[in-house]
Amino acid sequence: MGEADDGLKSKRVVFVTVGTTCFDSLVRAVDTQEVREALFKKGYTHLVIQMGRGSYIPTKSTGEDGSLSVDYFTFSSSIAEFLKSASLVISHAGSGSIFETLRLRKPLIVVVNEDLMDNHQSELAEELAERKHLFCARPQTLYKTISAMDLDSLVAYQPGDATPVAKFINRFLGFTDE
Repeated sequence: MGEADDGLKSKRVVFVTVGTTCFDSLVRAVDTQEVREALFKKGYTHLVIQMGRGSYIPTKSTGEDGSLSVDYFTFSSSIAEFLKSASLVISHAGSGSIFETLRLRKPLIVVVNEDLMDNHQSELAEELAERKHLFCARPQTLYKTISAMDLDSLVAYQPGDATPVAKFINRFLGFTDE
């Protein structure tokens, strides 16, 4: 079922996002031959990189030589369509990107930017990795993470329901009699 009738491999896209930041070390990491080959060996056919304000320019590839097709862009008004069409997402550790991807139930590798001063984002990524909702990596460990990842080991993220808390607060503040 993974193969089309014409014998071509089905399109499996890896979407990489750095958000609005500059995270050249992540873009460099996904642009290495070893990471590209690891993704290709896992069955991915296309790599699309949203590189933000970074200055490092990845190498484009059509994939016609039997390798991963690679394209990139800086910004988009919305990355929602890229996330929806992705088979795997590799993201910076921004909470918006993380939770948007998890809500779409897409496999996710979060790469922590160690150059940030107050790196509270690593705590979120590491906690969600501990709960098996995603994989957590650093730019220098991305290849190892991709090579070892088992998507079947991931547990779907279930967003919490804030309704009971909101009702309690409204009742406590006297906004409702419920």
